[in-house]
Amino acid sequence: MILSGREIERRLGSDILIDPFDPSKLNPNSYNLTLSDELVVYTAECLDMAKDNPWHKIQLTEKGYRLSPNYLYLGRTNEWTKTENLVPMLEGRSSVGRLGLCVHVTAGFGDVGFEGFWTLEIHCVQPIVIYPGIDICQIYYHTIEGDFDRYESGKYQRNRGIQTSQLWKEFQK
Repeated sequence: MILSGREIERRLGSDILIDPFDPSKLNPNSYNLTLSDELVVYTAECLDMAKDNPWHKIQLTEKGYRLSPNYLYLGRTNEWTKTENLVPMLEGRSSVGRLGLCVHVTAGFGDVGFEGFWTLEIHCVQPIVIYPGIDICQIYYHTIEGDFDRYESGKYQRNRGIQTSQLWKEFQK
């Protein structure tokens, strides 16, 4: 079951933390999250799953930044979230998708107990100018049934910024 916007607001401070929280970003069954002022883009022509791929940071300004097709950009939310006893999910906003901007391409499924900023996988189908602070995606919450284990992974839990893929660590086992 998906929580309503009113239920999201009721659970703030207990099962749900969103910092900062702005009541105007609350929707009927989700909450809008905003884009920070930085992006990361990989610099290698071919990415290797078994390696920590090189990347560089792009600083966004109020003048905007033009994204190009055929690149993967990693962004992050301005909001830090923490979720207990619920499954957090992210989706791009329809207004953003209707401009050909794909947000959080494959990893919208969160885990019970996740806390941190959300790293967003972003790409566009044609050039587009983006801006920091824009409502870029929405978070919504599912209830969970049965006993569960709380997410405690060292790869992405309690992050502080944009995180590139940590899949390469799995090859070192």
